[in-house]
Amino acid sequence: MSDSRDRLPAATLFGRSVLTVSDESAVAEFYRDVIGLSVLSRDGSTTVLGAGDAPLLELRHAPDARPRPTDAAGLFHNAFLVPSREALGDGLARIRDRWSLTGASDHGVSEALYLDDPEGNGVELYRDRPRSEWPRDGEGGIQIGSWPLDLESVAAAADDTAGDTVPDGTTLGHVHLEVSSLETAREFYVDALGFDVKTASPKALFVAAGDYHHHLGCNTWNGRSSPAPPDARGLSRFDLVVPSSEDLNRIRDRLEDAGAAVDERAGGLECTDPDGIRIRFRAQSGSGSSSSDGE
Repeated sequence: MSDSRDRLPAATLFGRSVLTVSDESAVAEFYRDVIGLSVLSRDGSTTVLGAGDAPLLELRHAPDARPRPTDAAGLFHNAFLVPSREALGDGLARIRDRWSLTGASDHGVSEALYLDDPEGNGVELYRDRPRSEWPRDGEGGIQIGSWPLDLESVAAAADDTAGDTVPDGTTLGHVHLEVSSLETAREFYVDALGFDVKTASPKALFVAAGDYHHHLGCNTWNGRSSPAPPDARGLSRFDLVVPSSEDLNRIRDRLEDAGAAVDERAGGLECTDPDGIRIRFRAQSGSGSSSSDGE
């Protein structure tokens, strides 16, 4: 039986996701005007966007960055979780008015809208159903499905007085990665880092801390086979926030025991996953700054 210290705390949450972009202006306008994030700071080559005063997305401007190669692992989508169906309806209205959907799904646990930003980074805007309504199997496990979403019902829930920004309380609910190997991803994210498996199939793995439906998705649907080169556009880092410094110490011990290199960085820890994506860990008290937090 595993010790609870071998698992991430149930209160683990995402902080921000960091994208390398070549057209910072176009990408920032998309996340502001279509997704509804607010620009929290802009400093030369870096723009931070979020909800309320919570930073959720950081754009690093690299004008010479090239598109991610078609065989390279990386981001499938960043998923922004809004707190109500009304807010999802508002998001759908912005997308229909200013952009276009690539998909929409009812996952049983959630309702989700999908689209791509101007540089091809996947984006999900979603709302969770109440946990009491989440589909369960006979042993109480969460069942994530995929059915057509009733878009007109979502549209009808919109609050016409809400304005153009997502509500306070919107978070980076989960991140979904395209990985080169599910086995290697599972060894890192589950066995070493301490996520729990929620749903698994031959080509996809969904894991979470605590009883959430998933904080991280990994898939091999598109046959990615290698890490992205350092000069590529796309996801360069995401941040995980844990409750305490003791949790950071346990993460360091588990990762180092698994042979991963762990560095001190900006008041926390940083490591790199098997496909070259950097992960930064912070304790809760150090997670609130809206400015760029450097390298």
